[in-house]
Amino acid sequence: MMGGYGSGMGWTGMFWLLLIVGVLLLAGLGIWFLSAGRRRGGPTGSLDGRGAGPAGGGGTPREILDERFARGELTAEEYQERLKILKGDS
Repeated sequence: MMGGYGSGMGWTGMFWLLLIVGVLLLAGLGIWFLSAGRRRGGPTGSLDGRGAGPAGGGGTPREILDERFARGELTAEEYQERLKILKGDS
């Protein structure tokens, strides 16, 4: 006679297995999230070697301006004004 505790070990083992799998999944998602931010040139930097701005050699001034506008860092008016400056139309 087991006293009703015979199947308890199976559930305990399943609990620990699920707990370990869950922790590993969370760790994997955390690593993926951090590395994805780097690939996008987020606050952690850029892995594509171009850097995050003019000092990093991110391309021509026009390309940098276009990228900043596309990311929403500049309004349409700011973009047009800076584009005129780049073209020399002051």
